[in-house]
Amino acid sequence: MTQTIQPQKQGIQLSPNALKHVLMLRERQGKDLCLRVGVRNGGCSGMSYMMDFEEPNNIREDDRVFDYEGFQIVCDPKSMLYLYGLVLDYSDAMIGGGFEFTNPNASQTCGCGKSFGV
Repeated sequence: MTQTIQPQKQGIQLSPNALKHVLMLRERQGKDLCLRVGVRNGGCSGMSYMMDFEEPNNIREDDRVFDYEGFQIVCDPKSMLYLYGLVLDYSDAMIGGGFEFTNPNASQTCGCGKSFGV
């Protein structure tokens, strides 16, 4: 099975804070997992972001794979249409903290920042 690993400045980008937090969460899982990012229908603005850890052997041939210092982000082709150029950041703020999505393809974003419209 051959995956294409894209340069960091393309596709889905991770801020240093997001990478640090994702690596910490992965370490708690006790396994060498990748992060699958995607979209699904639903949410206040029409589409919702999805993120979850996944076993590397579940990466499909048509998935896009982005490498960050040995950590892989995986995205299916359909979701990639909506997420190309996405920047994933992480904030430690007590109010409004957590993962933040900056999506150049979104024409509208809900107040919580977890869903968008195109």
